[in-house]
Amino acid sequence: MVKIKKNKTIISYFVFLLTFFILIACQSQKDIVYEVNAKQININEKAETVNAIDSFITPYRYHINEDLNHVLAYNPIDQDKSKGEWETNIGNLFARATFELSNPIFQKRENKKIDGCILNHGGIRSVIPKGNVTTRTAYEIMPFENSIIVVVLKGSEILNLANFILKEKKPHPLYGITIFTNEDFSVVKKVEIQNKVVEKDNIYYIATSDYLANGGDNMTFLKNSTQKYDLDYKLRSLFIDYFTKVDTLPNITTKHVITE
Repeated sequence: MVKIKKNKTIISYFVFLLTFFILIACQSQKDIVYEVNAKQININEKAETVNAIDSFITPYRYHINEDLNHVLAYNPIDQDKSKGEWETNIGNLFARATFELSNPIFQKRENKKIDGCILNHGGIRSVIPKGNVTTRTAYEIMPFENSIIVVVLKGSEILNLANFILKEKKPHPLYGITIFTNEDFSVVKKVEIQNKVVEKDNIYYIATSDYLANGGDNMTFLKNSTQKYDLDYKLRSLFIDYFTKVDTLPNITTKHVITE
């Protein structure tokens, strides 16, 4: 009997050890990263074409180029942000297009009207040359993913906007906003929105980009707005829609800074 009991004990130990090793063997091994290596590969026109890859992407390249080269409108004169002290024709075009296509959306959603528009001069990334305007044009002038935001500003903040424009001395795109100043552009005499003098305590709805609404380009008067409306409408998509709508681009020379 003693011998049988001893054998049972040995078998129990054996089963226990076998189970223990099986459990250890079944545990998943965790990979640990000890080192990461990287190198910069310069891909340019000197890179050799891999025929298999080139054949694979050719159909996609064809369809993308076909979409980008689709003619949407005609532009009768160069639209250039480098020609103009306080405003440029392409800047005026940017702001008017943003106002015209954003306002119906804002009216429908919020039952309110947009009063004006401000964008940034640096946001215009290319010239629109005389000739056909294509989908590619919209990507060239607006390569960023910025969308349209309507910010609520009091009249006093509109005056801050006007002072910023005179201080910056850049032709930031404006629509619906006119700044009256003295001969050396040092004093804001008055500001008009939609041809009406801005009242300090009135509320105004100004369309801009999400970049500027977050204080981009030092436009803190937009960032400080406590009420903002996201239209979920990208500026690039808006320009494509605008080009499709107008057929021929207007050459807009409206003055937004006037001395008196």
